[in-house]
This record gives sequence, structure tokens and C-alpha cells, in this order.
Amino acid sequence: MQQFIDAAPGVRLWTEQRGAADAPPLLLIMGAQATGVAWPEPLVDALAAHHRVIRYDHRDTGRSSRPFEERPYRIADLAADAIAVLDGLGIERAHIVGMSLGGMLAQMLLADHPDRVLSATLFGTCALSTTPYTRPDGGTVPVGELPGIAPEVLELWARPVEDHGPEAEVRRRLEHWRVLAGDQLPFDADFFRSLEEGVIAHTGHHRVSTAHGRADDSGMLRTEPLAANRVPVLVVSAPAEPVFPLPHPQHLAQCVNGAYLVEIPGMGHALPPAVHGPLADAILAHTTAAR
Repeated sequence: MQQFIDAAPGVRLWTEQRGAADAPPLLLIMGAQATGVAWPEPLVDALAAHHRVIRYDHRDTGRSSRPFEERPYRIADLAADAIAVLDGLGIERAHIVGMSLGGMLAQMLLADHPDRVLSATLFGTCALSTTPYTRPDGGTVPVGELPGIAPEVLELWARPVEDHGPEAEVRRRLEHWRVLAGDQLPFDADFFRSLEEGVIAHTGHHRVSTAHGRADDSGMLRTEPLAANRVPVLVVSAPAEPVFPLPHPQHLAQCVNGAYLVEIPGMGHALPPAVHGPLADAILAHTTAAR
């Protein structure tokens, strides 16, 4: 079922619900510039067998409003949108799953609205904390000295995005996914082509927004409330992750009180078919235990 939610003045968000209406709600929060339909259908279906799954388009993506050029907003407003989605659908508390920027927004919800969160699963992201990382040998590493984004990813992100038509844009996105997926699993080009063709069909055009990259990211740190967290939290470690490489997941699990870590073999900063089953199993084991 699809529905639009008025999240703020001039901001209407596209949402989709799947699964039994009386099942425990689970909110999927995608990364920067990504629509809700970037969550792969097989993964959504696997989760919807046990949950009322909600996915949505961030503002300036998909079918949601595109207000940034006239009314620039903060990243914190994207976190507020997630709460607005729950409010608009009449959901008091939900399990949340956040990938990449979505994992950061989920941490903000843990810190600012723990009463709305049944559990959280975080991956492809970094800790919104200044707490140093403690290595297995007991030594500590300041957050600023943790490994950064892989050079090949930075090189891709530095290229200007030019409009050469929808087919050229799909090829550009395929190259992007090939790098983000890492080098531990065979790259499934057909899957990602189908995914991006679906995103373009859902959006209605192939143009790329840069709004989230330009949004004000100040005030995102949540060091103290994450250290005092009481919500069950799962951190998924992706060994082929090129954006927030190891030990970022381990650091995140250390920063969020009570969090535990599960590794998905071969996973990078993408959701190819090979990880759908293991990831769904990990999420469902976590949400079941958190009830």
C-alpha cells in the first residue's frame, strides 16, 4: 500500500507498506540520495513475511517533495522525517533499519526518540560519537584517525554528473555500485541494472539530486546519549565495505551501549542478492529477540 505523508510545511513523503497490518512495524531508512525502492524487493519481501515493513523516499528523492533549492534543510530534518512517517502512519514504536546515511539517521532516532524505537539495525555507516576506538590489543585510536573512504570511491564521487540520457545514467550508476559493492563477491550487473531501472521508473526521471550532500550536517554528534542507549541494537559488519571500512562497525558497536556485532561475509556498501538472505536472517533474529 502506497501513501503520502505530510512531514513538514512543503514536504510530502512517499511511503509504501508491505506485510500484515497487525505485524510489528519495521521502518527501512535508506542512504543519501537514495529512494525507498533502492531497498531490494527480495529483502523487503523476506522482512515483510514477519513485519509490517515501511519504506519511504527521503525528501529530494523519488516521488517525495524536492524543497532543497528553495528551502535548504539540515540532515537533522531528515531524521525528523522518519518520525513524521511513523506519526503519519499511526505507528507508536517501530523496529528501524538504517543503511549509510540512514544508519546515521537511525542513531539520531536512538538518541533523540528512544521511546519510538523497538530495535535498531545499523550498517554501512559510522558512529555519531567522539569516543575513541579501542583496538583488540587495548590501544585506542581517535575517531579522526580511523580509515577513511576508499580512494576509488572518492574518485567516483569527485566526477561531475553530466546528463547524457537515461541509458548513460544507468551505466554510470552501475559503475558506482561495482565500486561500492567491494571485491569479495562477484558483481551482479544484471541485478543492479534492474534495480536502477526500477528507481528511475519510480522517480519518473533519471536526473540526480545533490541536495543531501549540500545539506547542513552540523549538530549530528550524539556521543553521550548513544553511550547511555537502552534500545536493542545490531551492528552489521561488512568486510568489503569501502565507504566506512573496518573497524568502523566495531567502533560503532563500542559507542552504542548494549550493541552487538554480526558479520555478513563478502558484504560491501551495497545489497546484492548474495547478502539478502543472510542480512534478512540477521535482522529478523534481532527483531525477534527484541520483542
